[in-house]
Amino acid sequence: TSRYLCSPLSNDTFKSSGSALPRTTLGRHPARLFGAEAYGTLAAFGDFNSDKQTDLFVLRGGNELIIFLADQKEPYFKPRVKLPMKSLGVTITSVVPGDYDGDSQMDVLLTTQAQNHGKDELSVFIFWGHNQTLDLNHKMMLNRTFQDEPLVMDFNGDLIPDVFGVTSDSNKPQIWIGRNLSWHPALETQRKMYIPHSHAFIDLNNDFTAGKQILSLSDGNFSRPEETKEMPSGVKVIGQSVFADFDGDGQSEHLLPVCEDDKCQKSAIYLTKLGLNQWIPILQDFRNKDTLWGFVSYQNEKPSKEISFPITLHIGDYNMDGYPDALAILKNTSGSNQQAFLLENVPCNNVSCKSVRRMFRVFWELSDLNQIKDAVVATFFDIYEDGILDIIVLSKGYSSEEFAIHTLKNNFEADAYFVKVIVLSGLCSNDCPRKITPFGVNQPGPYIKYTTVDANGYLKNGSAGQLSQSAHFALQLPYNVLGLGRSANFLDHLYVGIPRPLGEKSIRRQEWTAIIPNSQLIVIPYPHNVPRSWSAKLYLTPSNIVLLTAIALIGVCVFILAIIGILHWQEKKADDREKRQEAHRFHFDAM
Repeated sequence: TSRYLCSPLSNDTFKSSGSALPRTTLGRHPARLFGAEAYGTLAAFGDFNSDKQTDLFVLRGGNELIIFLADQKEPYFKPRVKLPMKSLGVTITSVVPGDYDGDSQMDVLLTTQAQNHGKDELSVFIFWGHNQTLDLNHKMMLNRTFQDEPLVMDFNGDLIPDVFGVTSDSNKPQIWIGRNLSWHPALETQRKMYIPHSHAFIDLNNDFTAGKQILSLSDGNFSRPEETKEMPSGVKVIGQSVFADFDGDGQSEHLLPVCEDDKCQKSAIYLTKLGLNQWIPILQDFRNKDTLWGFVSYQNEKPSKEISFPITLHIGDYNMDGYPDALAILKNTSGSNQQAFLLENVPCNNVSCKSVRRMFRVFWELSDLNQIKDAVVATFFDIYEDGILDIIVLSKGYSSEEFAIHTLKNNFEADAYFVKVIVLSGLCSNDCPRKITPFGVNQPGPYIKYTTVDANGYLKNGSAGQLSQSAHFALQLPYNVLGLGRSANFLDHLYVGIPRPLGEKSIRRQEWTAIIPNSQLIVIPYPHNVPRSWSAKLYLTPSNIVLLTAIALIGVCVFILAIIGILHWQEKKADDREKRQEAHRFHFDAM
């Protein structure tokens, strides 16, 4: 285990964490990132070539997958790996990278639909990665089709992804186990699953194990084996669930965007959590001056080549204050303008959200974001691998079939702190194929939690699940960036847990202490069942305060050296004068 120790800086150096952090500004940089290739449908993230830099998986023409590999030279993302599927006569509907055969090389799962069939039958292909390439002939097709895009999860706790969903030959959820390539029943329920579904694989009860928390939307109600929650009253259109530690208490909450009428003239976002028997509204005000905005509802009857996106919130802490924010697509209800907006996580200022202490507020004035018209998807992404989440937006207008890709750099003004954590599969450690550690093979299910002390001396918690959702362009990152606010104290405790096999009672969790802020922690849980043997690699990301501290330290050293030099010079002059006086006295005594 790599560990760096340092003394925490004085709390007096920083303002109170309760004060608002300075606003962020956004700058557009598409040419530097993609050159002339800034078009297509962004479908997933993952480190395909194991270089510790996140690559982009982009769909083009409905039947071609292109992997943009990150590079150190402009343009920073280059289309290096291409997988054309036109010859198969299918349309690609989703992309889920992962290691599906346990060889520690990234494979790619694609869901497809035949161009002459409806949307109720999806096939699943897995293309096996080999030496950082994909081959159209080196693939496997699952022998069942799905009614909706499946959820990729780790059902049996072996850290090899499995595939969960309702198959076309059954009305009950089935699970395809990746290690032994077999099918098994997944949930005992008679309810019909909602399409588009809202499945998730996430720890909700703080046992650091997502293996027993499969949450699904069926018959309009969210259910787990031991719990069913009624939908908020008056809801007509249901969006995609998302899970995040919304109020910074170290426990994940369930956020749900909805419309209270069929045309989404009245939109809202609700929140609930384990032990809370009601839905709390955390955003109901979608009016900006005289204009009313609302979510864009899912169009299930669109032509097969035209992608329709469900109502989705993409979560990320853009200002690193420790409270996750969101990006959403809103439409002018009295016009046709459709834009991406930042939803800022702020303290609650009304009675309805008082029990959770936080709420969303629409950040209406972000000029670069507002300039992107006809936006269809907006998500967070750490473009420059510096721990600050930037924004990627897809919009209509590049061509009749392709979306334009816009990138906006987060020019964050405050020197807040973060910790970036990625949990690997742990299928190998020092004996990985080709001697390359798979630093970015997407792994669903791990859970991360930290405790520290804020600038005022109060205990601060935060948590996040890794890749809890994979369907319907969830666009979750293969890592978690946890904001720490302006407190430069190290993390007292950072816990990492992974799914465990069914029937195993002991929790697979390890703890690390004294983690430096502004660092990236790569956790290798090897072997899976011996947490004390897990290793972690720590990479530091210097912040502005480090540069300022270095300048101040150098300045102090130069000042001290100048004083020492002056004193030394004065002492030398005094010694010379004393020697002359001594020599003169000896001369007269001799006479």
